Order: sequence, then structure tokens, then C-alpha cells
Amino acid sequence: MHEASYYHHEKNYIICDLCPHKCIIKEGSTGFCQTRLNKDNVLYAENYGMCTSIAIDPIEKKPLYQFYPGYSILSAGTWGCNFSCKFCQNYKISQQKAPMRYIAPQEITKIALSSGEKNIGLAYTYSEPLVWYEYICDTAPFIRKAGLKNVLVTNGFINSLPFNELLPLIDAVNIDLKSFNNDFYSSICSGDISFVKQNIEVAIKSCHTEITTLIIPGLNDSEEEIASLSEWLAGLDADMPLHLSRYFPNYKMESPPTPIRTMYQLQNAAQKYLKNVYLGNMPQI
Repeated sequence: MHEASYYHHEKNYIICDLCPHKCIIKEGSTGFCQTRLNKDNVLYAENYGMCTSIAIDPIEKKPLYQFYPGYSILSAGTWGCNFSCKFCQNYKISQQKAPMRYIAPQEITKIALSSGEKNIGLAYTYSEPLVWYEYICDTAPFIRKAGLKNVLVTNGFINSLPFNELLPLIDAVNIDLKSFNNDFYSSICSGDISFVKQNIEVAIKSCHTEITTLIIPGLNDSEEEIASLSEWLAGLDADMPLHLSRYFPNYKMESPPTPIRTMYQLQNAAQKYLKNVYLGNMPQI
């Protein structure tokens, strides 16, 4: 097993310092994300190099619409997450262990290099890549050295010190801003919006940044909320792409899909502040 980064000892337990949960982890136990294990008073990243999903995707699927459009990217993910979103689309790998195989940093770099002329690099995605922190930190320099790009698709819920260490290795990021209401974050995701907002502010100064918000009926679909979210983003960069994605029932949430009319109404509300607002998960015309 690979020793984890960012933790300290207190009495007879370990406190993980990677994300704001600051999990207190006793001997033989893991933290909230299920990936960081206290064994013999050492914190280990159990998911280091363990890959549950790997595929070549269009870059637009991340979604990144203004970062090498028309190209593809090798996408890889592990298991575990430091959120517990009730609507999770990838809950079979984020909330539980799935079949997996070990892929060393050098090996996945070779896979990326052999993935075709239109492949621009490697995206860390599918589950929450920030709980794959040590593996990304080790892999990203190999990807860079090979002349390829590192892309992070994340919920943005991480402490400042590890995020600032990681960002210089990242070329583009899509951060999921799940709502503009902290009650949503605490009750639906088990998180805190303040850390996500802080990390968005940091990311846009370091690399190409796009934002995604999944629109869920009755929870975060008011024009007022999306207008406030968009106005705040515009204060950082009015050119920043915002992806409003249509919700479909999944995992623990059974609400019907977001009405198409709602999606267009919210796009209009966001466009009063942002220049680039896209709709996702919409029917093909």
C-alpha cells in the first residue's frame, strides 16, 4: 500500500488533512471517502493506482467545451468519494468498491500515448479524483513529460494546501458547483460550499476552468439561484464556461427528470451574466 499525504497524529488516532472533513480515523478504519486507511498508525491510500474505469472520451464529455474542442482524452477513475450525493450518477464506484485493476503511473502514460493522434492526455474523472490524490501527483508529471495534458473533473472539495500543490500539474479543470446554497451541500452532498467556491477562485488563476451545475427540480432550479451563481462566476471571469446539466433520477433520488423548459429558462437567466452557458444531457434535435 502507498502512504497517504496530508495527515497528522493525535493521541491514538489519525486526522486526515486532505479535505475539509478532517476525518478522525482510528486503527483499522477508513475515513468518509472510504479510501484512506489507518493501519499501524500510518495512513494509507488504499486506492493508489487502482482503476475501476478507463475509456477514451470526447473532451466535450468532461464537459470541457473550450479546451481542445474536437479532440479526445483518455479518462480514468478509481473508487471512493468525499461527498455522498443522493443523485450520484456513478454511485457504483463512488460509494462502493467496484472491480478494479492496478495501473502504474508509467503504464497509464503509455496507454495515453497509444490512444490515437487526437488524444490530448489523461482526465482523472468518473468518481472523485481528489481522493486519488497521491496517484495523480505521481502520474501527472509523467503525462506532462510525454507532452500530454492533465485534466481534473472534480467536486472541488479539498483543503487549500494540497490543492495548491496539485494545481501546477493540471492543465484544465471542470469543477462541479452543485448548488449556490450551502443547505443543499450539507443535506444532499455532505459538504460545504465555501471550500468549493474558494477552490474555484484559485483554479481560474492557475489553469483553464469550466463549471458544471446539475439542475434538480425543486432543489436548485430557481432562476434566482442560478442568477446568483452566474453573477458570482462572472465576478471572477465572465468568459468562464458554465454547463447546466439536466438531471435524471439515479441512486437515492427518484424525482422526475428536469423539464426541458426549465433548462432553457435557467440558461437565459445565466446568460445575463455569463457569455458561455451550455446545456447538457438534453435531447438531440
